[in-house]
Amino acid sequence: MNEASHHVVVVGAGFGGLELTHALAGAPVRITMIDKRNHHLFQPLLYQVATTSLATSEVAWPIRHLLRKRKNVTTLLGNVTGVDRTGKRVLLEDGSAVAFDTLVLATGARHAYFGHDEWEPFAPGLKTLEDATTIRRRILLAFEQAERETDAARRQALLTLVIVGGGPTGVELAGTIAELALDTLRDEFRNIDTRQTRVVLIEAGDRILANFAPQLSAYAQKALERLGVTVEFGQAVTELDADGVVFGDKRLPAKTILWAAGVAASPAAEWLGTTADRAGRVLVEPDLTVPGSPEIFVIGDTAHVLRPDGKPVPGVAPSAKQEGRHVAATIKARLAGDMTARPFRYQHAGDLATIGKRAAAIDFGWIKLTGWLAWWLWGVAHIYFLIGFRNRLAVSLSWLWIYFTGQRSARLITQGDDEKG
Repeated sequence: MNEASHHVVVVGAGFGGLELTHALAGAPVRITMIDKRNHHLFQPLLYQVATTSLATSEVAWPIRHLLRKRKNVTTLLGNVTGVDRTGKRVLLEDGSAVAFDTLVLATGARHAYFGHDEWEPFAPGLKTLEDATTIRRRILLAFEQAERETDAARRQALLTLVIVGGGPTGVELAGTIAELALDTLRDEFRNIDTRQTRVVLIEAGDRILANFAPQLSAYAQKALERLGVTVEFGQAVTELDADGVVFGDKRLPAKTILWAAGVAASPAAEWLGTTADRAGRVLVEPDLTVPGSPEIFVIGDTAHVLRPDGKPVPGVAPSAKQEGRHVAATIKARLAGDMTARPFRYQHAGDLATIGKRAAAIDFGWIKLTGWLAWWLWGVAHIYFLIGFRNRLAVSLSWLWIYFTGQRSARLITQGDDEKG
């Protein structure tokens, strides 16, 4: 390899791509970062934007600003449409191409509706800032429309909010929405009692937080029920439209439906013409390279990676960051002449989920925590990983204000072009 001219192209400025770029600091490489958005998103707190707890600027930062001191990094705003493996080029939507010596695809995931993509307009998922502001708009508009509605049945449908999927995102959405209705909004309307809002969490499996220990799942269920959330198990959604959902043999009228049931990888496998799993994740080699192309790596939600016990590496921020650091170390070793394959070894740090503003569940394997102590540890962990002192301070103050007053300041209805508001 020619160290002076080695060009690393990174597609995706999420946790994995950004960690890789930081870990390559000082390496004799040129880096081009390509992303279709101009910001890095702290996705674990995105649901708090959707539920009016945080502003968009508190969970996202311009990529150019984050990399401004890295003179060997060029940032491009562009939409990737393919990869020319033979010619070693990344193809962009505008017809241009970027040549690479090493390519790292860290393109994340999108919503998966299990073959029912027609449901997406009625049940948005939560992966981007646009998703979060769309969900926030729909939640707040539901209360505004209910305030004007004189028909009792239509009003109750407006005050029924359904979350499909009982993983961490679904649980966190359900708990925060319930608190929004029970506490934050209760004195702000005259024709409706927001405490009559019905929040329903539908999970096709037999428990929520399936990746957690059973006792933590049971705790989370009880914590949600204390907030007034109805938790429905063992019945998958079979129909979904603008007026409600069908699960099991029941139809539930609801005007606000949120999707937290499944994800699918980006189209990276299609770009590469390589094998993928059922969720579209690229089946990578143990060192995170694409079979037949050792110069191409795939990391994060885009990659299907197995742990030593045969279970897949979870699609969470810590695993993406670990993979980014691993690939950076591999690139450095190759530049030094060491071409030995370096299998990735994932270290699981634990599972965390919050239920409202005073409860959480944490599973570190060797210790399991619930309640207010878990909530504070969850908060400290998330604040630690935020970028910049200003954001850590802003989020800390927002959470303390919500904790002591119940008030959420980001309750703005912004304009949008979705059909529901």
